[in-house]
Amino acid sequence: MKTNSQFSAMRKGALDLSLVPLSYSGGEVPEVNIGLMPGLVTTYEQGYSWKNAEVGKELARILAEKGIVVLSWIWQAGGVASRGKPIVEPEDVRGMKVRGGSREMDLILKAAGAAVVTLPSNEIHAAMQTGAMDAALTSSTSLISFRLEEVSKALTTGRGGAYWFMFEPLMMSKAIFDRLPKEQQAILMAVGGELEGFARASAQADDAAVAAAYQKTGAKVVDLNAAIVKKWQAIARTTAWTDYREKNANCAKLLALAEKTL
Repeated sequence: MKTNSQFSAMRKGALDLSLVPLSYSGGEVPEVNIGLMPGLVTTYEQGYSWKNAEVGKELARILAEKGIVVLSWIWQAGGVASRGKPIVEPEDVRGMKVRGGSREMDLILKAAGAAVVTLPSNEIHAAMQTGAMDAALTSSTSLISFRLEEVSKALTTGRGGAYWFMFEPLMMSKAIFDRLPKEQQAILMAVGGELEGFARASAQADDAAVAAAYQKTGAKVVDLNAAIVKKWQAIARTTAWTDYREKNANCAKLLALAEKTL
């Protein structure tokens, strides 16, 4: 089943479970774009706190209404691969052709003076190789799997904190879940919770592995500090966050609850 069809299929009960970035379904359910909202989650600790915080409970309620049950809360940090200089401060993207990977990130990049390039992640390598694109934001795992170190001279990692975190939960069709005996439902939720520690450790291992992979090719590897993350966050507040808040009442409420975790 194609990636972007899975969320809808789960809602209809045509697919039982899926591990997929929640924001991929933002066109169908605007609220889920909060799962890739730049600057809203800046550390793994904060991201994983959502599950038991008001924002997590509200997001789970909205997803249940849409026919989805979250079994495992999983977050993954991302970074920036660049053909030239490292992308650290917002002003570093001025005049560059950059792939943000989401509407929200594109809004921030435009505000910072970049020319936004829109294309699927599996086309990043070719675009950077030809010079059609100067830099790209994506998850640590994708920065490795698409071998972007072959066409990059610099990498900004997410290992010390980031303004790019993706919510990629293990989800289940509520229609299928509701048909199960209570005992089996409890087992699924318990095992889903147990998997979160493994998921977090694996994502953080990728954050370290991507740095090693780029260093091996001689690329310049840099990390972000809290002060720099706040600069990106400040742009996000007046662009992406505002855009999301104005979508509907649910989005406004989710954003307000998420800000409480900052």
